[in-house]
Amino acid sequence: MTHRPLVVLAPDKFKGSLSAPEVARALARGISRRMPGADVRCVPVADGGDGMVDAFAAAGWTRVEVDAPGPTGESSTAVYAVRGETAVVELAAAVGLVKLPGGRLAPLQASTFGLGVVIAHALDAGARDIVLGLGGSASSDGGAGLLRALGLRLLDRDGVELEVAGDVAAMLGQVIAVDRSGLHPAVSTARFTLACDVDNPLLGPAGAVAVYAPQKGANVRQMVKLEAGLTNWAAVLGTGYAEIGGAGAAGGTGFGVLAVLGAQVRSGIDVVLELLEFTTLVGEATLVVTGEGSLDHQSMHGKAPVGVAAAAKAAGVPVVAAVGRMMLSLGEIRAAGFAACYPLSDLEPDPARSIIAAAELLERIGERIAMNHLPLPRL
Repeated sequence: MTHRPLVVLAPDKFKGSLSAPEVARALARGISRRMPGADVRCVPVADGGDGMVDAFAAAGWTRVEVDAPGPTGESSTAVYAVRGETAVVELAAAVGLVKLPGGRLAPLQASTFGLGVVIAHALDAGARDIVLGLGGSASSDGGAGLLRALGLRLLDRDGVELEVAGDVAAMLGQVIAVDRSGLHPAVSTARFTLACDVDNPLLGPAGAVAVYAPQKGANVRQMVKLEAGLTNWAAVLGTGYAEIGGAGAAGGTGFGVLAVLGAQVRSGIDVVLELLEFTTLVGEATLVVTGEGSLDHQSMHGKAPVGVAAAAKAAGVPVVAAVGRMMLSLGEIRAAGFAACYPLSDLEPDPARSIIAAAELLERIGERIAMNHLPLPRL
């Protein structure tokens, strides 16, 4: 009788190079070439940022396309994944930086309205368990756009409804009250989970604006305006929510969803692994392979590879990492639960060439992993 080793491939994307499913397929080709008898299963993952819908579509969930405005209001198409009454909605796929026309940053104009359109579509289709992947945001509107798309009315001192358009910071500063009576009727029966890998509060030196607005193109003057707008927005919806870890995720989108939709914040990778029933699959495995573009100190704080390593370790299964570059010491790699780490930079030191040839390099890494970590089949 032949005993086939089971290899579970659970990488995240290599940002700027390959999607998570593409990484998994490249590794699979290399492993299968070296050990044709191995049972190789691709389970690409994400930690809440861009690529989350791709991971679930690869696992067999239904991919749904929706016409929804992009971050600055332009016509666009977004996607989400659904299975039964659970929908996985990815902010980046609707209103993320990647959706900005021509890549032009718009720190005061971008909003999350299109994300609310996607959520409403999922609710209309019968989803009642909404998982929001927060990452890659282009805006800092505190989730105001999303909530307005779901029917929340934002009112100024004269009781006039405000639109989430134009200067978002100025709009947030004008809100005096909100009217929840027009919220989507399914909101009251739906459960919302925020899947993110950050624990920032909404305001202050560790908040949404101070930490993340610069990468969205905001200068110092614009950051002052955005912080003032979000401070007023917090006063309207409840400052207690602003202090919750994760409230500052995605330009404060976490705060808006916490305060109005009663969401729960969870580690993005933990949510993904749970929904993919990863623990069950990994319990039968001989080896788990994970990875991402750069394994560094930031990876230690809720990123996908470390979450996968923890799940594999709990199941008593060895795990190795295939990465673009490795920025940790061997001791740190071992402490995180990895038996070994295989960076593409060992094969191609030039970063530009490594990015271009990532798939080919990953195939070679897959062969090395099979040679070093898989037992020869027993007859």
